[in-house]
Amino acid sequence: MSTALAGGRWIRADLRARKGQATLTVLAVAGIVAALITAVTLLEDGTNPWRNLSAQTDGAHVWLYTKDSPQVAVGEIDGVTDTAGPYRSAPVTVAQDGKKEPASLRAMSAARPLVAHPVVAEGRWLDSTQLDGVVVERSFASSLRLRVGAPFTIIALSGERHTLYVRGIADSAEQGFYPEWTPGLAWVLPTMLERIEPMLGRSEWVTGLRLADPDSAQLVSQRVVVMLEDQLQRVYTWREVRAAMELDNRLLGTLLALFGVVGLVAAALALANAAGGRVLGQLRDLATLKSLGFTGGQVALLLLVEHGALGLLGVGIGTLAGWGVAVAFLGVSVPPMPMLAIVAGTALVVLAAVGVPAWRGGRTPPIPDAPVAPPRGHLSRMARLALLVRLPPALVLGTRDAFTRRVPAFLTVFGLAVPMMMITIGLGVWSTLDGFLSHPEQVGQHASLYVKPGKLDPAEARRVAVEDPDVRAVYPGTDVNALAPGEARSVRVRALGTTGEPYPFPVVEGRMYGRPGEAVAGQGLLDLLGLKIGDRVRLTVGGSPLIVRIVGRTVEPDLDGEVLSVGLDSLAAKDSVPPEHYALALRPGADPGEVRARLLAESAESLEVQRVVNPADRLAVIRVVIVALIVVLALIGLANLLTASALGLRDHALDLAVLKAMGLTPRQVMATLVTGTGLLVVLGVAAGTAAGVSMVTGLIDLQGHTSGVGAGIGRAPSALTLTLAVLAAVGAALTVALIPARRAARAQVPVTAR
Repeated sequence: MSTALAGGRWIRADLRARKGQATLTVLAVAGIVAALITAVTLLEDGTNPWRNLSAQTDGAHVWLYTKDSPQVAVGEIDGVTDTAGPYRSAPVTVAQDGKKEPASLRAMSAARPLVAHPVVAEGRWLDSTQLDGVVVERSFASSLRLRVGAPFTIIALSGERHTLYVRGIADSAEQGFYPEWTPGLAWVLPTMLERIEPMLGRSEWVTGLRLADPDSAQLVSQRVVVMLEDQLQRVYTWREVRAAMELDNRLLGTLLALFGVVGLVAAALALANAAGGRVLGQLRDLATLKSLGFTGGQVALLLLVEHGALGLLGVGIGTLAGWGVAVAFLGVSVPPMPMLAIVAGTALVVLAAVGVPAWRGGRTPPIPDAPVAPPRGHLSRMARLALLVRLPPALVLGTRDAFTRRVPAFLTVFGLAVPMMMITIGLGVWSTLDGFLSHPEQVGQHASLYVKPGKLDPAEARRVAVEDPDVRAVYPGTDVNALAPGEARSVRVRALGTTGEPYPFPVVEGRMYGRPGEAVAGQGLLDLLGLKIGDRVRLTVGGSPLIVRIVGRTVEPDLDGEVLSVGLDSLAAKDSVPPEHYALALRPGADPGEVRARLLAESAESLEVQRVVNPADRLAVIRVVIVALIVVLALIGLANLLTASALGLRDHALDLAVLKAMGLTPRQVMATLVTGTGLLVVLGVAAGTAAGVSMVTGLIDLQGHTSGVGAGIGRAPSALTLTLAVLAAVGAALTVALIPARRAARAQVPVTAR
C-alpha cells in the first residue's frame, strides 16, 4: 500500500511539473479519436438517410417506370415479396414565388399502401374529402419554401394551370433529395390527377418491388427488363437512391479517415517520444525509486500508468467529442461496433507507444550506476559541415547537440514530418477546391446559367439569351434517361451543344466528340459498364436505341460520374427537338446574378433562369474540417517539439554551465539551444512538406477515380502557399523552443549545473 501511495504522489508531482506538455498530449489524442469516430460515422451506411427512411416507409428496392401499366405479374418474380403500385404519374411544372420547377405528380389513394408508403412529417396524408389537397416530398417542399396550407400552383403539359393546397409534407425513400434528384415529387388523389392530366399518353406508370434479399436487386432488375421489353422506360434500384442521398458524406469521411489514421501514427510517435524523453530526464528519480525498494516491474508500471493515463484520457475525451459531433451536427447515432473498435484500437496503440519506454525505465540501475551525462561520440556530419563552413561557435555547438541521441532525434524528425505531410495534403485539398471556384470549366461548368423556355417558344428563348451583351455562347441541351445494357438500370445522357459546336466538356483522356455517334463519359459510367475509351455502347432512350463510341473521359462531378455526354444531334429527333434548356457561357468578369436579372426582365419573367451550383460550394464544410485537423496535427508536432527541447536542456545542462563559465553570452547560449532543436524542426518540416507534395495530387486523383468523378482534378498547393506554410511551421517551432532556451540561458551557472 505504501508503495502505491508513494508511486501515486510521484506521478502527480511529475504531471504538475509538465502541465503544458500533458495537456497537449491529451488534446492531440482526443482530436485524432474524434476525427476517426466522425469518419466512421460518415462512411458507415447507417449515417445515410436512405436506411432510416427505407425502414420507416417499408421501402421498395427496385422502382420501374413504364409507358403503360405493366400487364405482366412482376410481383411473381422470384425474390419479390411485395409490390407498390403501379401508380400513374404525370410530369408537371410547379410555379412558386416566381420560380418554375419540374415535378412529378403521383396518384395515390387516401389509404396508404403497406409497401413504400410515404411518412408524413408535417400535416396530414391525402383525404378524399379534400380533392385539391397535395402532399409534397420534404426536400422539394424545403426548396420551394412550402408550408402546410400553402397554395401549390402547377402547370400541366397542356399549359392549363391548377391550384392545389399543401395538405402535408412527407419523407420518401423512393428517390434522392431535390434538387440533386429531379424532378420533385408530390402526391395527389387519382381523381385529381385525371383532372390535371386526362391524357394517358402524357403520363407513365411507376411500380415498386420489395425484395426478400436487397442484394439481389440487380438480378431482379435484369429479369424485369426481359419481361417488360419495350414498355420499360427506366429502372432504379435502392443502391442508386442511397448514393444520391449521401450528399458528399463519403468524401468528407474519407478525408477524416486519412487524417485520423495518419494522425494516430503521429500521436503514437509523440507519446513514445514524450515517454522516452521523460524516462531519460528522470533517470535519477527512477534510480532513487529502485534504491527505495521499487522493483523494475513496479517502476515500469508507474511509467505506464502515468503516460498511458494521458493517452487514455485523450481517448475518452475524443470519444465524447466524436459522439457529440455525430448526434448534434450530423443528426445520426454513432454505430456502436466501429466506435468500440476505434476506442479499443487507439487505447492499444497508446499503451504500446508508452510501453517500450516504460520497460526501459524499469531497467534503470540504482543510484551508483545512474548515468549523469549524455552519450559521447564523434561529431555528426552536420556538425562537421558546420565547422567546415566556419559557422559561429554557438551554431556549431547547437548542430552537434541536435544529434547527441540518434534515436530520439530520429523520432523527433519523423514525428514532425508526419503532421507536416498531412498539413500539406490538407492544403492540396484546399487548393483543389479553390481551383473548382476559380476555374469552374475544369469540372464541366463552362456555363454559368441554364435557361428553360418557360412560357416562351424555344426559338424566342434562344434569341433573348443570344442578344444579352454578357452572353458569349449559347448551347442547346436536353437531359434524358437511358437504360444501360446488361445493368438493368438507368443512366443519365446529357446532350449539350452539337458535334459542330460542342459544349467544352473537360476531357482529360482521349478527345472531344467531333461527329454524331461519338460521346464522352464520366469515370463512374466507364466503371459501371466496364468500358474504356474506344469502345461502343448501346443504350435505350425512350424505346429508341442510342449507339455511340466513347472517344474521351471527362471530369464529371454529378451523379457519381455516371453520365454520358453527347451532341444534341446524336439523339433521335423526338428526344432532342425542341431543346429542353440552353446553357449560357458568359464573358469573363460578367456577374451571373446581373445577367439572370436582365434575362428575366427582358422576357417579362417568362424564362426560367437558374445559376449553376459549383461543386466547391457543396464541399465548403471540408475547409472547416481541414482547419480543425491542422490544429490537431500542430498540437502533435508541438508535443514532439517540447519533448526535444526538454531532452536537449537535460542533456546539455552541464555543458551550458561550462560555456557560461568560458564567457559565452546568454544570447550565444540561447542560440546553441535553439539551433539544436531548430535543426530537427527544419529537417522534419522539409521532409514532411516534400512527402506531402509528392503524394497530394495522386491521393486526390485516386479519390476522384473511386468516387466516379475521375482523375485529373488534384492540385498541389502553390509555391507561395508552401513557402508560407513552411515558414509558419518553422517560425512557430523556433518561437516555442526559444522560451525554455531563454530561461536556461538566463539562469545562474550554479543553478544550471545543479
